[in-house]
Amino acid sequence: MKYLFKMDIKACAYISIKGFIKSKKMKTHYIGLLLGVLFLSACQKDFLDRQPESDISPDAFFRTEKDLELYTNSFYNVLPSAEGVYNEDIDNVVKQSLSDEIRGTRTIPVSGGGWDWSELRKINYFMANYNRTVPEDKAKPYVGIARFFRAWFYFNKVRRFGDAPWYSKVIEEGDEAALTQPRDPRTVVMDSIMADIDYAIANLPTGKSVEKVNKWTALALKSRIALFEGTFRKYHTEFALPDYERFLTEAAAAAGTLIAEGPYVLFQTTPDKSYLELFAAVNSDENEVILTRRFSDALQIWHNVNYYTITSSYGRPGLEKQLVNSYLMKDGSRFTDKVGYETMQFYQEVQDRDPRLSQTIRTPGYQRIGGAAEEVPQFGASMTGYQVIKFVGDVKYDSYNRSENDMPVFRLGEVLLNYAEAKAELGNVTQADLDLSINKLRERVGMPGIDLAAANIAPDPYLAAQYLQVNGANKGLILEVRRERRIELVMESFRWDDLMRWKEGHLLTKQFKGMYFPGLGSYDFNNDGNADVQIYTGTKPTGSIQFLKLGTDVSLEKGEDGGNVVVNEKIDKKFDENRDYLYPIPIQERQLNPNLSQNPGWNDGL
Repeated sequence: MKYLFKMDIKACAYISIKGFIKSKKMKTHYIGLLLGVLFLSACQKDFLDRQPESDISPDAFFRTEKDLELYTNSFYNVLPSAEGVYNEDIDNVVKQSLSDEIRGTRTIPVSGGGWDWSELRKINYFMANYNRTVPEDKAKPYVGIARFFRAWFYFNKVRRFGDAPWYSKVIEEGDEAALTQPRDPRTVVMDSIMADIDYAIANLPTGKSVEKVNKWTALALKSRIALFEGTFRKYHTEFALPDYERFLTEAAAAAGTLIAEGPYVLFQTTPDKSYLELFAAVNSDENEVILTRRFSDALQIWHNVNYYTITSSYGRPGLEKQLVNSYLMKDGSRFTDKVGYETMQFYQEVQDRDPRLSQTIRTPGYQRIGGAAEEVPQFGASMTGYQVIKFVGDVKYDSYNRSENDMPVFRLGEVLLNYAEAKAELGNVTQADLDLSINKLRERVGMPGIDLAAANIAPDPYLAAQYLQVNGANKGLILEVRRERRIELVMESFRWDDLMRWKEGHLLTKQFKGMYFPGLGSYDFNNDGNADVQIYTGTKPTGSIQFLKLGTDVSLEKGEDGGNVVVNEKIDKKFDENRDYLYPIPIQERQLNPNLSQNPGWNDGL
């Protein structure tokens, strides 16, 4: 095995830290991280592939608490980018193109494919060296950070691959046993993940900070991890995984502790603005947001959400019709119980709905932040016509890559949903549990809360036709919790994981749809007496409204006879129930380590 680089992670970390120190009196640690990440990405290779020479002794660096702090700052690199939060598709947000996961065309990669271990090596290197001079009681908070991110790292591996080799130390050159280690069972890895996150909860500080992990962040992560694992084990009986109740109990307990003891409350202004303002704000609200990804115009750290939603350059994202149908009426009744809901035109269908609908897409009366005119949906920027506005900030940020609003990674809203779902899936939920959690989200937007008894007496048939695995005494409630989760967390990139853990991959094969139009002609989106869009055939009409040529700019289910907008109608989507809930192990990794087994249904010929 060759030395690929003379400079090992210690030297890389040292230079990363120097970059941090030189970042002119930053208010956040992200510029330093950026410098560090750029250098670390050049220095690090997969730790299974090499063992570097040691140029800097650990004794020369891990000497003070400040050293531990600076080193653990580099772990934040794994937080999702802005695009990793808002750039959701799946069956929530429809785009011009479809990912391989949605099309069912994933193949086994030669290398990469998420089977990367460099971040784990950094963490395990810290764990091996943090206690050289710093007393244990002083080091514990930094160990808590390390173990938080190791739990995060392995959770991502488990939800992607299932079984994974568990490494709690840096692999030394020549350690053939470790280099050829088979995948550890999912049950073993998950128990180790839970031990790591429990240590983090016990040893991280309790002070609020949207930029640094703390006890509350660890509780939020635990609730997310345990809910995923508990529901995955419950619904994926084909894997014969035990103890789903234990994980759901842990999820409810972690979320319950954060709700009862944490310093967080939901952001609240007025019902018709709270939800939109939470995500459009430049700086994350520290009352609801537990951990965020910082962006800043002053520090020249930007993202692209405004441009993404108003141009045709990024897939023209739009909410899918089935999701729009799922929003309740403002009085709590079901939209899909209304006679003729399937053929309602845009203006009519968005009247008197859950206020989050008009705070997620453009609806009549919508005005841009920083703008004066009312704006109607633009098909040039939205495949379905349901043009998204969540995360969209002031018009001054409309240029390419100039948005600076923070991106929440953990927020109280998710934790409330985790608590309600875990209790519902366990079957021990009470009305008080709902009032403590999910009904607070309804209350924020002026919606009536879920009534436990009423939900279970009359489960929603529209939702039941989607979520085929849901049965039992709490069927109605579980469906309502899933409705609430989908609506509250849309564009926050939870949907793929939700469908995978619920074993509802079949929903990805449904025809994606948009607005309903009865046929050719002109349509008034805001009921002001003026046409906003015209669907035509033949020669393009003249005028200043939106003109959509049928079959070219837009497709309808029944052509000239109308129907819902259909998106990617010529693509035959597939989902293999026996294979696609897990990703494949890359071929090269299995060639290097013949003890790595492949996931079911993925035939690589090895």
